[in-house]
Amino acid sequence: MTDLPFDGGISKFFETEAPKHIRKAIEKADKKDILSDSYPYDTWMKKSDYEDEIKDIQRELVKMLHDVTATGKRIVVVFEGRDAAGKGGTIKRFRENLNPRSARVVALAKPTGRESGEWYFQRYIKHLPSKGEIVLFDRSWYNRGVVEKVFGFCTDDQRTHFFNQVPAFEQMLVDEGIQVFKIWLNVGRAEQLRRFLAREKDPLKQWKLSGIDVKGLSKWDAYTDAITETLARSHTDVAPWTVVRSDDKYRARLNVIRTVLNQIDYAGKDAKVIHAPDAKITGGPEMLDTGSDA
Repeated sequence: MTDLPFDGGISKFFETEAPKHIRKAIEKADKKDILSDSYPYDTWMKKSDYEDEIKDIQRELVKMLHDVTATGKRIVVVFEGRDAAGKGGTIKRFRENLNPRSARVVALAKPTGRESGEWYFQRYIKHLPSKGEIVLFDRSWYNRGVVEKVFGFCTDDQRTHFFNQVPAFEQMLVDEGIQVFKIWLNVGRAEQLRRFLAREKDPLKQWKLSGIDVKGLSKWDAYTDAITETLARSHTDVAPWTVVRSDDKYRARLNVIRTVLNQIDYAGKDAKVIHAPDAKITGGPEMLDTGSDA
């Protein structure tokens, strides 16, 4: 394991610390089997069906962005979720056919010393969209609600202050005419670990791993508590959360994009393509599955 990133810490966790039923679920499953008993589908959707749907829905994204630039709309989409929940892959499919001058991805590193001394929301504000732009946040100000809490990167007082301010902050964005979408991708514990194991062994994907990922494997319950509280305290009428279960990446990507496009008015929208998201895996915070096997 010494040639694996972080001294093979993910494999070591799998072999020595992972709950027995999680290990069994991973060991006996085929590649496209669903590992969670509570997920409403047994296997991933067919790749051919997914490819047909994603092409159609990406054409709708192109129409949407053309309308956004023509009308001066401003769109923010926040992507959150546990590590390996599928944020990056979903953002890639969302943006890959869009003009990068009008559709930007923002993925901020940890705060600099100067940023740490600023108002918490300040470094995010500078990345908000101007007229005719859509900004996709690959993680966001909600780091304070979850990751910073789990790893002790903020005090309880700082986090309470965040929860007191975030509804007003998002209300101001909406009052300014910015449409705000907040997406939480909910991945099961066994599926998350399976994805980490695959990344650990793939030289082309090892860059996605971090020391936080390895340390976080043993903090599932702490993450669950922080996630549950964060969604409960920041789900508002003005800026609600949409939770999408992402054990099947294909279904998750399609339903995330449909969630956004359904709520944006744009010229030429095809209602046959942009139908309602799948209610079996898409909903509000009540859709969150926090079980240790899901």
